[in-house]
Amino acid sequence: MTFLRQAWAIAAKDLAAEVHTKEMLSAMAVYAVLGLLTFSLALDLRGAAARAVAPGVWWVLVTFAGMLGLSRSLGHEREEGAMDGLLLAPVDRGAILAGKALANLLVILAVEAFLLPLCAALLGVSLLQGGILVVILVASVGYAVAGTLLAAMAVNTRAQAVALPVLLLPMVAPVVVAAVQATAALLDGGTLGQVGGWLRLLVVYDLVVAAIALLAFPYVVEE
Repeated sequence: MTFLRQAWAIAAKDLAAEVHTKEMLSAMAVYAVLGLLTFSLALDLRGAAARAVAPGVWWVLVTFAGMLGLSRSLGHEREEGAMDGLLLAPVDRGAILAGKALANLLVILAVEAFLLPLCAALLGVSLLQGGILVVILVASVGYAVAGTLLAAMAVNTRAQAVALPVLLLPMVAPVVVAAVQATAALLDGGTLGQVGGWLRLLVVYDLVVAAIALLAFPYVVEE
């Protein structure tokens, strides 16, 4: 319970700061909207064609918009010295990771909720289906945890803007592939039972990456 309270306190602190500044949310939302507009104008997306490419377009936008937010979430901590304060506090290192990942996850989910109606309007494809929302949630958890760990690594490098994409994209490739395949199958009328293999892959990925992140994070944040 102490671990959970510490993690929630850190997440609440980050979310309060984000609500005050709206820096991450606004940047991610603008990036995602511009990307969606670009895809809708550049591609002739109507009917079956739109349904075929919508899963790929969605997850590309989420991946790159999320990367923008992850970069800023840990960058502020280093710039303002807040991470040093957290490390000096009597707080479990794993709770710091969990709190940061939870805050990043909630921001990503907020941007995804904002994108859902826009995707339906611009692409003519609605992702507001129960099964697809489950896939989005499970995939976003793994993305947020892996991204938080790698952002903590990249923030200590000189080329942070380059290091994070180089580290993150190969790491989350299984999530993106599984999520795209599951989303496409569900859009074609499939059920959660029929995409159970992809969904199990996402759940296993979440568990494995969470375990790795909890073990590695204390070493990542040490100077």
